[in-house]
Amino acid sequence: MAEMNGLHYYRLLGINPDADQAAIAAAYEQQRQRYTPDRLAELDDELQAVARNRLAELERAYQVLSDPERRRQYDISQGLIKPTKPPARRSLSQREAVNAFIFAFLAVGLVAAVWMFTNRDTISGQAMGEVNRPAPNFTAPELRGGTIELAQYRGKVVLINFWGTWCEPCKRELPALQQAYDQFAEQGLMVIGVNLTDDERVQGQTVEGVAAFLAQYGVTYPIALDVDGKITEAYRVFPLPTSFFITADGQIRYVHIGELTFTDIAARFTELRPAGGRQ
Repeated sequence: MAEMNGLHYYRLLGINPDADQAAIAAAYEQQRQRYTPDRLAELDDELQAVARNRLAELERAYQVLSDPERRRQYDISQGLIKPTKPPARRSLSQREAVNAFIFAFLAVGLVAAVWMFTNRDTISGQAMGEVNRPAPNFTAPELRGGTIELAQYRGKVVLINFWGTWCEPCKRELPALQQAYDQFAEQGLMVIGVNLTDDERVQGQTVEGVAAFLAQYGVTYPIALDVDGKITEAYRVFPLPTSFFITADGQIRYVHIGELTFTDIAARFTELRPAGGRQ
């Protein structure tokens, strides 16, 4: 997969760009444990394919970041460090200057032509595992009171995000999820956070603590409490965060394992937006 988002490889491993080689190796081993054969065997064929793609991404990230020279080039490409100043070049001859001008003119014309004949409003995001199967319906307590049922949002594009307060990538993507909800809710997007409440309790967290945690991030989209783990089991979620993009007719179209960006969400929503949604 191309490195379409800044710091993509660092985010995959869950480390900071200033991590040393020991930290990179430790993070890689920790991530690998989430994709052991026994865990993969518990998934259906579609999710196994998504998980294997994710594992391949992790392998590529580690291969780059564990090699000092490849990491340096990657850091340069992401703007983390400045490239070494190249040696001074000789001045162009008159003929070379003319040829360079003609080449640049033709290149600009080509770019302009491509721009004119393609969709100028296209939003790109990182590639995701594509599936096509019915989204399991669920009814669960909502964090702020009442209940929430997936089926009630038929006709909208639904982004279901499985998360926990202990999950660092989950924390980092909360602002992007909230931004997408604020910007696209009136156009037909519903964001539902599914909190792994049974796991929260094992770790000593309370529902009140979850609410206080989200308040720090200004989260206002609905939060379903998976108090017995049945929603997580139905969607066969591992690891966190995992997100599902569901079409207006209730089909899972994309599965994304790992941190989402606003660009990712906007790209998928633009593609799946109902025909009647406001532009």
